[in-house]
Amino acid sequence: MSYHADEQLELLGQLLRQEPSRQSNRQQRRENEQGNEQADEMARSNALQQELQHSGSNDISSIIEIRADPGREYRKGTPEVIFGESKETSQVIAMAQALLAGSGRAIISRVHPEAIEPLRVAFQEYTVRVRDAARSMVIYRHDYVRRSTGGHVGVISAGTSDIPVADEAALIAEEMGCRVTCIYDVGVAGLHRLVEPLRNLLSEEVDAIIVAAGMDGALPSVVAGLVPVPVIGLPTSIGYGLGGKGVAALLSMLQTCAPGLSVVNIDNGVGAGITAALIANRVAQAREHHLQ
Repeated sequence: MSYHADEQLELLGQLLRQEPSRQSNRQQRRENEQGNEQADEMARSNALQQELQHSGSNDISSIIEIRADPGREYRKGTPEVIFGESKETSQVIAMAQALLAGSGRAIISRVHPEAIEPLRVAFQEYTVRVRDAARSMVIYRHDYVRRSTGGHVGVISAGTSDIPVADEAALIAEEMGCRVTCIYDVGVAGLHRLVEPLRNLLSEEVDAIIVAAGMDGALPSVVAGLVPVPVIGLPTSIGYGLGGKGVAALLSMLQTCAPGLSVVNIDNGVGAGITAALIANRVAQAREHHLQ
């Protein structure tokens, strides 16, 4: 490894070891206040895993290590999200228990339908919010309070088939403290449907807009050509034949000539929601500072 690479790794190590003072102090206070609760949560998590393993359920896998990151939201403003689609139910339970112990909340995306009931049972002592359209679940500890940042995110879907991914983005933005306004089924096949809802959205001082579209993926370019705020294009895997499954939509958004449009990957509602919320929350901070 080169000297410069070693130097960069050392700088990275120093950065990770040094927390900004306000974040460090806040995190320390939370750790002092919640130390016993975290220990209890982890004990319950271990007991639950042992109970499930002894039950002989087919859903149980051999969990070697879980490295949850409950401090991510304090470190960079975005929560950790458990991607449920590629995990067994027992793995999701273990990760959720770790996040609940550390932050008081666990967000699970792409939850398998057959996993919903086992998750409800495993977390029956908690507040469980299932978002069917988004195929997502959020679990809250009894003392968790979701903060409001003052940011405002708009979420627009071209068609009803795009709603699951759009709603996933909306959920994430909400969990990051934003007010979210959703406008669905206003695609280019009937563009007149967009005019009034978009006018209302802009009148409410929206800070960023997510536009989810499949097929030809044209709607994000249309919106980006009309509005004075950042637009995040969210291609969805809806389409026919050649270029279907979101490929045509993705390429169309990337090839846009409308300024102010950024694009996430196909069906990446979590990424779109996080990006829009980061923008909106930063704008809200600036707005609050200006008012002071």
